[in-house]
Amino acid sequence: MNFRALLVLTAAFALSAAQQTQNPPTTPPPQPPAGAANGPQPGPAVKAPGPGQRTGEAVHGQQPSPAGGMADFLAIGPPADPEAAARGQKLFVANCAFCHGTNANGGNGGPDLVRSLVVLHDKGTGAEIGPVVHNGRPGKGMPPFPSLTDAQIHDIAQFLKQRHQAASNRMAYQIQNIVTGDPKAGEAYFNAHCASCHSATGDLAHIATKISDPVQLQQRFLYPKEEHYPGMPGPPPDPRAERTVSVKLPDGQSYTGKLDHIDDFSVALTDASGQHHSWLLDQTPGIQVEVHDPLAAHAKLLTEYTNADMHNILAYLETLK
Repeated sequence: MNFRALLVLTAAFALSAAQQTQNPPTTPPPQPPAGAANGPQPGPAVKAPGPGQRTGEAVHGQQPSPAGGMADFLAIGPPADPEAAARGQKLFVANCAFCHGTNANGGNGGPDLVRSLVVLHDKGTGAEIGPVVHNGRPGKGMPPFPSLTDAQIHDIAQFLKQRHQAASNRMAYQIQNIVTGDPKAGEAYFNAHCASCHSATGDLAHIATKISDPVQLQQRFLYPKEEHYPGMPGPPPDPRAERTVSVKLPDGQSYTGKLDHIDDFSVALTDASGQHHSWLLDQTPGIQVEVHDPLAAHAKLLTEYTNADMHNILAYLETLK
């Protein structure tokens, strides 16, 4: 085929394509098979959530739970009515505490109602626990309480709901008064175990004023060690609590300074001039390492304290205003 014939053939193909574009075929496109229209169809455009609106609320028309926040996350519902819960607590203590405990955590043969599935499903309405209260459970030793009205049972249900939510939401837990010990007994314990390092008129003078929160004060004497890393906010650690170390090498040379690190394989320190030293223990046969920890006595006492000792010491420290 010569060049002229090729040009003629190319022009013919171009003309045919142009005619098909201008005059589309009159035959309708093939239809989908029967039943295809029953499948998913394009729906209306979904409006994007507005400021502060959670995804899905505009689509489903849901409103935020009145409880909000942590209660939504834990799926424990809106909080109990505090007034109804207060009334219910009095009724519960008078009628139920002997078996179930004053806080519904279980008592003299009665189960823990804070973890009860019946209480969980009741949701503070009284509908689930009402028949149990009215009729009792004779087979399990629970007597009936027919004299309690539906309104009273509802109040008890609100109290139980409050207890259940408090157990579920640990973020809302509140520490009650912990200053319950005997200050005289605490002073005697202090003089016997602590006075060799501390003084009520010296380093601990007015300690209860400096640390006004009893919970923090108790935590301070139980766990006095404060971890501090470069760049951390707040005051630097107390130098009196700083661990030091002495290292003696086989050749007799000794180093002493602030303990930076120690484990089964190595030890590191910073001396008074600020110079860092470290040794691999298995590569230095005969090395002698001695750690000096000012808080070692606190760690030892932590294994010896009784509950009474801890409360008594706190009660004594609270007198040092």
